Amino acid sequence: MRRVIIPTDFSDNALNALKYAVEFLKYEKSEITIVHAYADEVYDHQTVTTREVFEELKDTICNKSDIQLSKIKDLLSEISPNPNHVYTFKSIFGSLIDVINDFVEQTNADLVIMGTKGKTNDRKITFGSNTIQVMRYVKCPVLSIPQEFKYGVPKRILFPTNFMLPYKRRELKLLCTAAKSFRSQIELLYFSDKEEMSFRQQDNRAFLEDALAGVIQRIHIISKPNDLSEGINNFLKDQDFDIIVLVNSRHSYLEHILYTSTIDKIGLYTKIPLLVMQNLPRD
Repeated sequence: MRRVIIPTDFSDNALNALKYAVEFLKYEKSEITIVHAYADEVYDHQTVTTREVFEELKDTICNKSDIQLSKIKDLLSEISPNPNHVYTFKSIFGSLIDVINDFVEQTNADLVIMGTKGKTNDRKITFGSNTIQVMRYVKCPVLSIPQEFKYGVPKRILFPTNFMLPYKRRELKLLCTAAKSFRSQIELLYFSDKEEMSFRQQDNRAFLEDALAGVIQRIHIISKPNDLSEGINNFLKDQDFDIIVLVNSRHSYLEHILYTSTIDKIGLYTKIPLLVMQNLPRD
């Protein structure tokens, strides 16, 4: 049974991610929690002057959220009446990160699926601030779906790696299972700046190849670029990949991309879904 969390702000981008999710999970028995975290909507409201008004506003926004979630429930019954899927709908007063992490711990979730952007939908940026925060801090793999991206069977998956990480077998199993169910091929991308890999890299590569046995098609080894984001972008230009996979951990490619960039200047301009696997410990 796959346990999946889908946060929503009821935007078109969130709805698009939801539609992608139900197709992506079509053949898997899944418990899917669709959640709206609304604390920021209350705290950021300009008319709150007393605690009484604050509590009334909380109730009002919660009721609106429940109505929107009910509409999503009806929509799912119409577009994806899948007996493999069991849905739970939640309106929670809390911050997005805390709410998602709470559900990750409560349900032992396998995956979070969300849009790369939400209501703001700033076309100048690739990832919205909420998505960046979820990718950074939520202790669960996160699959982010670009705006207007339409689902297609993911046949080719790109996994850039420097082989410096002791990967988590549970999350590699998630990737391997998905790849096998879609008959996908995973291709590794390694930017090399040395003639030979270190012993650490050799061992991590062997572990990765063992965990993904049967789905790794090839390893691309190319010279390390000055800018990792640019290197990945350039590699993707002439290729037809359906998903890109990065790992969130110290000394990883994703750390370089996320933590050396400002939110509005993330250098990875991917137009395909991005799966971020976490090497963060679960409490």
